[in-house]
Amino acid sequence: MSDNAPIRRKIDRVPAPIVEAARKFQASILADVGGRRGALGGRIQPLARSMKVAGPAITVEVRPGDNLMIHAALQLAQPGDVIVVDGKGDLSCALTGALMAAHAQKAGIAGFVIDGAVRDTEECSQGSFPIFAAGANPNGPWKNAPGRINWPVSLAGTPVNPGDLIVGDADGVVVIPRETAAAIVGAAQAKLDAEAERMKAIGRGEVAQAWVDDGLRSVGVLGKGEKL
Repeated sequence: MSDNAPIRRKIDRVPAPIVEAARKFQASILADVGGRRGALGGRIQPLARSMKVAGPAITVEVRPGDNLMIHAALQLAQPGDVIVVDGKGDLSCALTGALMAAHAQKAGIAGFVIDGAVRDTEECSQGSFPIFAAGANPNGPWKNAPGRINWPVSLAGTPVNPGDLIVGDADGVVVIPRETAAAIVGAAQAKLDAEAERMKAIGRGEVAQAWVDDGLRSVGVLGKGEKL
């Protein structure tokens, strides 16, 4: 089919070894290494703080309150994929619930990330299938509006392209462009090691940091040669 078709079946995914390497890092570490960008807006949170997800994005654009295209994505996604839904932040009704989560988990899908509402949240939060969403609503969705699969989308102000690396945990979700994922994941260990060393220094009582004075002088809060 044409590349202009609403559903794109073939995408380039971030390689599986990179996904596996990314699993051991917090979303915050990856966001820092990636230039302090890529995190979805804070309204998108896990249903349970213990939920974690990592995998390539299958992007879905839906009309507010309609989940027809999510059902299509459930049929097209491969094991390990993360279904990422641009629901326009609409919270008027749920786009998924326990039945769709069970379907996705049985199919080997890694998780849902939804800029919209979900339901059956008590049941889903106690399960092992990761769901990140913007809110909850008991209303069910419509299933009669067109949308697109595997086109660029935006969730809570952050762009997501098909095949990008998605990593989520208790802090939220970060999106790492597929083209830069190897470099960012590869640099994450050094950042983690640096933070571990800083934590040790704090434990020794070394709380002063020279860069704070330098930063204050650079913005005119402290004068030349002045210190806190």
